Amino acid sequence: MPTKFEDEYQPLLIKETKDKLPKLPNKSLLLAACAACIGGTFQYGYNVSVINAPTLHVQNFINQTWRERYQTNISVDALTLLWSTIVSIFTVGGLVGVTVGGTLSVKLGRKGTLLVNNIFALTAALLMGLSYPTGLFELLVVGRFFTGVNAGIGLCVQPLYLGEIAPTAFRGAMGMGTSISITVGILSGQVIGLKEILGREEHWPILLSTTCVPAFLQLLTLPWFPESPRYLLIDKGDDKGCKKALKQLHGLAGCDGERDDIEKERNNLRDFQAKKPWELFTDRSVRWQLLTIMLLNAAQQLNGINAGLLIDRLGRKVLITGGYVLMSICCILFTLTLSFQDASPVVPYFSMACLFAFILSFGLGPGGVTNILTTELFTQTARPAAYMIAGSLNWLSFFLIGLVFPFVVIGLQQYCFLVFLAVCSLTATYIFFVIPETKNKTFVEIQNDFKSLRHRKAHNGDGAEPTLF
Repeated sequence: MPTKFEDEYQPLLIKETKDKLPKLPNKSLLLAACAACIGGTFQYGYNVSVINAPTLHVQNFINQTWRERYQTNISVDALTLLWSTIVSIFTVGGLVGVTVGGTLSVKLGRKGTLLVNNIFALTAALLMGLSYPTGLFELLVVGRFFTGVNAGIGLCVQPLYLGEIAPTAFRGAMGMGTSISITVGILSGQVIGLKEILGREEHWPILLSTTCVPAFLQLLTLPWFPESPRYLLIDKGDDKGCKKALKQLHGLAGCDGERDDIEKERNNLRDFQAKKPWELFTDRSVRWQLLTIMLLNAAQQLNGINAGLLIDRLGRKVLITGGYVLMSICCILFTLTLSFQDASPVVPYFSMACLFAFILSFGLGPGGVTNILTTELFTQTARPAAYMIAGSLNWLSFFLIGLVFPFVVIGLQQYCFLVFLAVCSLTATYIFFVIPETKNKTFVEIQNDFKSLRHRKAHNGDGAEPTLF
């Protein structure tokens, strides 16, 4: 191109390039995400972690209380059983929480459910704090159950809220708030449990009661932010409230486009009611989506263990498939290094490297993408029920793996990672052939992709389903 013409059109070229770059999300949107996370999945990570530090102190308290009641020391087996109950009842509470979380999110709204959920955290903090002065270790069991309920509801509703308030271009990055808040919660629980802070024996009741702090923080911050605009317009028909929420979350410039996307989804769901979990199992239109989120949530727990910017740049399918492929390779290498531990002094270091690579691969793929896909693969009426099913399967897998894996290790020894190899490779294969890429697509566009998939699978049937517009 001649220089003068290049100079003449240079401003247009620059403008075109700039238009392709996504704008940064609104500050109000980021603050709303933080307010949702602090009392949501942060609580899950925190309560999983914080119970480890006072293990010996709580066991001493149980032994002391038992001796005062029955004038004899508690047996080792009974003490182990009681402590295991205190720890594992959290999982039972989580399962209960996730089964009611979807229903509450429809009746009370996403934001309303998160606010009400803090009642369970505050009740748990009160019960666990009173266990020592009252001499009732049973309160620890009840308190841990309520922390589980709180965590279950948070894991179900918070990703739902984040996915619905996020603009299409930043849905992946916003969805990473779930994984990040869990990680920060685990780290915070470990730090607060240090002896230099609240890890001393006399402080363990206060340590377990600190679960009330995130609850108070959310009660103080989340009311300043709006309800999910999708919930307001599609579920409640509140057009005025939806517009107000979009303006606060996305600003004047970004609210019109999001409003159009929500309106399109509402038009396609005008004659539909919010679905119950059992109704999804009989709904042929969401069969592949349901199978996908069940497989991904089970596989996520079966592999035992964040990449926000990469999700929106590389896409969900690339990251999650690549993550499972890398994890499969790590399983093979880990099995080999464990089998030849005595061959060289260097081999144990290779085992550690494989372990870190496995965790990194999980964080880059399944750990960050699974919750986002649960939001993206379903429409408004099916999304709460989908989260209930995915969360229930997640908690059940969590419980079963904790129960079964020790026996797998005893039986297979260093070959136990071959089980994970099978899970990772089969999951990667399924994702590659079934899941469409959802990057920068609206919820309606994603549903049309699955309709096309069903049409290809049943091309000898009566015909294609109508495409959503």
